[in-house]
Amino acid sequence: MSNNNTHIVYRGPGFCTLLFLVFLVLKLMGYISWSWWWITAPLWIPIFIAAAIFLMILVIVAFDYTRRF
Repeated sequence: MSNNNTHIVYRGPGFCTLLFLVFLVLKLMGYISWSWWWITAPLWIPIFIAAAIFLMILVIVAFDYTRRF
């Protein structure tokens, strides 16, 4: 009989999620009058940074691949 122990660890919300929630509460309570783009920025800016890094890696790999031939 196989003993497969799978442990799922939940570490809670990340820094960006907490920052978004702080900005959201401040906006809804009227303490800040920022645009909604800036309120939601902690959610979408990391996605764009990851996409930019991925695209840079693709360009580097493609450039290296074309230099070989």
